[in-house]
Amino acid sequence: MTEDLSLAEIERRIQIVEDNLRELQEQAAAFSGAADEERSAQRIAEQQEKLDQLRARRAELVGEE
Repeated sequence: MTEDLSLAEIERRIQIVEDNLRELQEQAAAFSGAADEERSAQRIAEQQEKLDQLRARRAELVGEE
């Protein structure tokens, strides 16, 4: 994430990723089978990484450490 984003855009993207995570967690609870669980876990990990990056960018913009 090297593009310059406004705080509002970062907040919007955080909300989207948080919504994605909630949906993925709900789907994971409904899935059965190792392949489905592995795929769900990978998608959740990817979304969590995006969320962590966005939160770090937001912290930089508002001067948090």
